[in-house]
Amino acid sequence: MEPIRVEVDGREPVLEELYGPLLTNFGHFTAMQVRGGRVRGLNLHLERLAGATRELFGTDLDTGRVHGFLAHAVRGVPDASVRINVYGPSRVMVFVRPPAEPPAAPLRLRSVPYVRPAAHLKHVGGFGQAYFGRRAEAEGFDDALLTDAGGAVCEAAIANVGFFDGTDVIWPSSPHLPGIAMQLLAPRLPSRSARVALADVGGFRGAFAANSIGVAAVAGIDDVAFGVDDALMRLVADAEASVPWDAL
Repeated sequence: MEPIRVEVDGREPVLEELYGPLLTNFGHFTAMQVRGGRVRGLNLHLERLAGATRELFGTDLDTGRVHGFLAHAVRGVPDASVRINVYGPSRVMVFVRPPAEPPAAPLRLRSVPYVRPAAHLKHVGGFGQAYFGRRAEAEGFDDALLTDAGGAVCEAAIANVGFFDGTDVIWPSSPHLPGIAMQLLAPRLPSRSARVALADVGGFRGAFAANSIGVAAVAGIDDVAFGVDDALMRLVADAEASVPWDAL
């Protein structure tokens, strides 16, 4: 999607300000959907940025300032996909693009042996995810499912995955990004975190993927097919609908 607006520290960037992000590839970000000038989990997004800034750059991030940059960037654009990249406490880039919707059809995932470096961070430089995601699409799947060296599920390339055992939603505990959508859904669902072996995924009643764009049923992993569990998806949809929207 072509950007609607790109701003650096609340203003249109000059070319020289883009050299660092293009060449160093060291930073972190958060992504969100804006609807009617509101976003779900705004405080979680800002906390994510603040925590990653402390870890990567050893300093605090003024989240009030970042909030102001976000509000300025989406002015006149009530519905949008927004990404906030942080390359240091004084270099914040906001990308505004057209809004995105979750996939209309259930997903088929292709497992790959890959764990993102510093998986708990939503960092820039996602070559591995893009590489394996494209490989999965070339093989007729919708996305990649990342697994660790012990054969346990971590996450999808750009989403968390929840598995339903008939009672609880199980969120894989192997190295993964604690996505904002997962953080918002987990307290609203009967859920827990546990190791999920790739070899055991066929024993679950169903599965779904969740990220900032929304939730989507998972129809299969490798050669294991899931029947879409309508009761599960209604439960997840109701949980998502109960998440409040925060004004910008």
